[in-house]
Amino acid sequence: MTSRVLIGRKKLHEMIPLAERTIFNMEQRGEFPRRIALTSRNVAWDLGEVEAWIETRKAQGAQAQRPGMRF
Repeated sequence: MTSRVLIGRKKLHEMIPLAERTIFNMEQRGEFPRRIALTSRNVAWDLGEVEAWIETRKAQGAQAQRPGMRF
């Protein structure tokens, strides 16, 4: 069995400077690792999955589209 490191909201927001709602919406669309419910009021994310998401974004050279901008 491999051990996993879980991170809370504070650490996640240190790594990913996005609004809580943006992260939630991305999770719902399958574009960001899903949170893990630890209790009814506490959630965490798998650090390995978050780091893999960051690396994928880097590798893709992904750039966000600005609202209203067309290229």
